[in-house]
Amino acid sequence: MSQDLFILIRQAELSDAAAIAQIYNEAILTTTATFDTEPKSVEERTQWLQAHDDRHPVLVAVVNNHVVGWASLTRWSERPAYDATAETSFYVHSSHRGCGIGRQLKDTIIQVARRLGYHTLIARVAEGSGASIHLNEQAGFTHVGLLKEVGFKFGKRLGVHIMQKMLN
Repeated sequence: MSQDLFILIRQAELSDAAAIAQIYNEAILTTTATFDTEPKSVEERTQWLQAHDDRHPVLVAVVNNHVVGWASLTRWSERPAYDATAETSFYVHSSHRGCGIGRQLKDTIIQVARRLGYHTLIARVAEGSGASIHLNEQAGFTHVGLLKEVGFKFGKRLGVHIMQKMLN
């Protein structure tokens, strides 16, 4: 895959639900990037998209008119005192990993979070996900803790690194 791709990052639309589901389902079935274990239907991803509002956007990365990745800001907690904190997530289809798309998605979602007035961002990264840890570090996230053996996937107990970026 060429490093000179034109990558368009834009707000996700409901018509992107199938591509978002495909990318997420690949991650569910082949990686520990998510602790979901069952694939999601297009209808479930449509409902998920509809649940995101202007304060919690979903972005997509488009290459050659195809959605190849996505990123989101998700409410960290339902409790109002956490309203200035969001969790960041990003996923890139395996055919386009290593092309800088994850970095562009992460950088753009951070810019959006700044515009929306967030104070801090959180990233949860499974143990063994060196590329995700590296990308988060490059984006200015720091390690604040490790939740030991909180997940079980592919026959292993896995911990989760908690990483944080202060925006102010």
